Parts: sequence; structure tokens; C-alpha cells
Amino acid sequence: MEQTGKKQIPIVLAHVFALASVVVWGSCYVVTQNLFDAGFAPTQVTPIRMALAYVVLLLMRPKFVRLPWKDELMFLLLGITGGSLYFYFQNTAIADVGDQTASVSIIISLTPLFTLILAKLFKRSSEPLGRLVWIGSALAVVGVVLVILNGSLQLHIKLLGDILALCAGLSWAFYSILIKPYAAKMDSFIVTRRVMFWSFITAVPLMLVTSGMPDLRPLFTQPRVLFSWIFLAVLGNAVCFALWNIAFDRLGVVITNNYLYASPFVTVIVAWIMLKQTPSWMSILGAVLITAGVVLAQRNGRTSEIA
Repeated sequence: MEQTGKKQIPIVLAHVFALASVVVWGSCYVVTQNLFDAGFAPTQVTPIRMALAYVVLLLMRPKFVRLPWKDELMFLLLGITGGSLYFYFQNTAIADVGDQTASVSIIISLTPLFTLILAKLFKRSSEPLGRLVWIGSALAVVGVVLVILNGSLQLHIKLLGDILALCAGLSWAFYSILIKPYAAKMDSFIVTRRVMFWSFITAVPLMLVTSGMPDLRPLFTQPRVLFSWIFLAVLGNAVCFALWNIAFDRLGVVITNNYLYASPFVTVIVAWIMLKQTPSWMSILGAVLITAGVVLAQRNGRTSEIA
């Protein structure tokens, strides 16, 4: 694995990268819906998104790196857990629940808790996680529930969608743990490009088996669809995956993934702006709890040592 000797970025900038990524990813829920409305199936979105992201990253970092076969196999696993399988679970779950996305969003937003557990399992030291991590995580989970309920006290559960969302959260947690050594030793944009490559390779069979080849004409005839693809591929994948890997390297996987608690709140705000859906007092209170929980969890001094 290539040693780049890169310098560490300031911690504040790493936090900015993580927050910016979550803002974009929270917006991706709304933007992806544009593609579903245009006739694209959930499994058709992923390979096109990955292919466009790979091209963008290739233009940004045209350098090629040859890796040992063990590392290449690891990138294959990263492409599956953080790309093809994760988006398959996520998109299919959203499609399954229709307009009842509350349970799906809540479970996916629990990814930081899954990461905490996996980080503890992967960590060799027997030192327990700090109390503030658990308190902050619990507080943020409550905030996530309030944001997603958005003024409704009834939560209608669809079992298949919830199981798929659970699988998506677990898949991203595994990706978070596995990507850490590569984010630390290689150029983040090259790492992300390789992940996008294997994500595309492994997403194509899922698409062919489930939905077949997509009709790409809306991409060239509907500006809204073109904008959606550019937003998802360039910002959602090429840029934010790379920034997220940089944050992983500087902050650790647990602290970085804590920012995912804010993703549902971002989705509510974007839906308010784009779809004219006014957030309720419950969403505002949830946003406060999410912010407080993330800050509290990050005050634990030993969290950054995990993974």
C-alpha cells in the first residue's frame, strides 16, 4: 500500500469536511427522488452514479496506483460495503416504504451506533467506550426520531424496508472500519476513485438481475434529471466520499460517523426548501438534540483512538 507522507489537516477543517458531506448526503435523499420520479429504478441509480463519479475523480487524480492483490481484494470489499450493497439496501428500502420513510431514515441514522459496536469489536484494547459517547449517542437518537416523525406521533412500520435499512446501516459501519487504514496512508481522492470503481463493477450485476438496463434519454432531455445526476455523482460521491475519508483519517471513524445523526435534519430542511414542506416544532427540537448529542459524544477524549 502506497505511503504518501501527506500532512495532517487541521482538526477544525476535518470537522468542516464531515459536516459538509452530511449536508450534501442529507440532500441526496430529495435529489434521488427526482430520478425515481423520472422512471429510474433504485438499482439503476447506483451504477450510473458510480460511473460518473469515477470519471470525475479520474480527471481530478489521473494517477494510477498498483496495489498488492490483498489490498485490491480489500478495495473490492470496500466497493461492496460502502457502494453497491449500501446503496442497494438504502434505495430499495426507500422504494419499499413509499412515502413512509420514517423507520428507514431512523435506522440508517443509527449507523454511528453500529460503528461504535464494530469499533469496540475491532479494537484490541479492552478499554471501554467513554460514558459521554453513549450518552451523546442516546441523545442524538432521540433527536433523530423527533426529526423524522416531524410532528406525527404515529410510526407505521414496514418490515422489509426496516430490515433493508438496518442492513444499509451495518454495511456503512463495516465500510467505515475497513476504510480507515487506506484513508490514513493514501491520497483520499485515489482511494475514493478505487472504491467507486469496485462499486460500479459490483452494482452492474444487481442492476441487470433486478431492473435491467435503464433508459438514459431523460439524462439528455430533462435538465432536472441531469442536475440530479451531477449532484449525486460529483458532490455526493466524488467530492464528499473523498472529504469523508479525510475526516476519517483525522478524526477517527466514530467521531466522523457521529455527524450522520444530522443527516435526517438536513433532509427535512431541503424538503422544506424544495418541496415546500414546513418542518414542525418536533423537527426543530430534534435538531437541537441531535446537535447536542453529537457535540457531547465528541467531547469524549478517547473516542478518536477507536479504529
